[in-house]
Amino acid sequence: MDYSFTEEQQMFRDMFTGFVAKEIEPQAEHMDHDEAIPMSLLRKSAMQGFLGALLPEEYGGAELDAVSYILLLEEVAKSCMSTAMVLHVHNGLVGRAIHLHGSESQQEEWLPALAEGSAIGAWAFAEPDGGGLADLQTTASADGDGYVLHGAKAWVSNATTAGLFVVFAVAPEGPTAFLLPAGCAGMKLGQRDKTLGMRGVQVYPLYLDDVAVDADAVLGEPGGAQAVLDTVNNFSRLAMAAIALGGAHHALELGVNFAVERKQFGVEIAQKGAIQAFIADSAVEVETLRSQIYRCASLAEQGKLDGEAAAIAKLWANRVAYQVANRMIQTHGGYGYILDYAIGRVFRDCRTIEGIEGGNRSQQTAIARSILAAHGLELA
Repeated sequence: MDYSFTEEQQMFRDMFTGFVAKEIEPQAEHMDHDEAIPMSLLRKSAMQGFLGALLPEEYGGAELDAVSYILLLEEVAKSCMSTAMVLHVHNGLVGRAIHLHGSESQQEEWLPALAEGSAIGAWAFAEPDGGGLADLQTTASADGDGYVLHGAKAWVSNATTAGLFVVFAVAPEGPTAFLLPAGCAGMKLGQRDKTLGMRGVQVYPLYLDDVAVDADAVLGEPGGAQAVLDTVNNFSRLAMAAIALGGAHHALELGVNFAVERKQFGVEIAQKGAIQAFIADSAVEVETLRSQIYRCASLAEQGKLDGEAAAIAKLWANRVAYQVANRMIQTHGGYGYILDYAIGRVFRDCRTIEGIEGGNRSQQTAIARSILAAHGLELA
């Protein structure tokens, strides 16, 4: 299907596809088995500009438009959703937040390092008791001209490779975002959280035991965590939807290839009506999801992506990724449960993406809240 990309966007897409085929696809199964993304791959990604994808050229970034960035995540996720997730945490959360909210000195210190890959970014927002701003229990107590942070963060991606953490805590002024370089006194990682899917993403708890920081560690304004989140949340939901799209596309591709090659009693299983229905329904869902995501990417480039559109894309992506992967693992029959076949990894990854940046119920609530507000009803 022709989505009328610009010449530059198509050029970027071709570059992404070539890099994925050469550098990511051959390692995808190993990264799942080893439960890590090799630093060598991140270095090669940096050389291609992928670690500064959204950053201004003046800081060494590629300064991709929103559509090109979404294409990057989709293409990478077609081979390895873990790698796409690592790239997005680094780019779409940490890099984007510093670019939009960082002081001049913060940008000069960190954006070139992020772009060249000498510092990998980690996002420390969620906590053991919840993943919302109102759930924050980590504190940032005033201490002279600075703060002392104390508490625990959960589900911190890129934790072991990170050179910089964006940490959210409750300061006297209110919830606040802080920039903490790796190795700060009092920072410690807990035991790794072993995940069902997207196992290449290294997820850890982070403990902050009276970590002292200067006032210039504040990202944005004291008490301004909501402003930071407002500029990254909708775009990040769209990014997660793009990663889910890549996974769903990969699952469908694996299922179709298996159905064409696998024969029972001398006949390809693709000749069976049930298999054809699986393929057709999945193709419809993948293409409708792709159209929705590209539309949202265009809105994001225009600064018009709102919470309702992002939530719709994320909800549909959650459903499509799981449904398509589930059908395709059934298409493989018993072979779908043999670890030598990639469909098992893709199924686990597609199931995992639902819980990142909000599961189905939270997206449903966001969509309903927006629709009802337009009719004059504010939800409690």
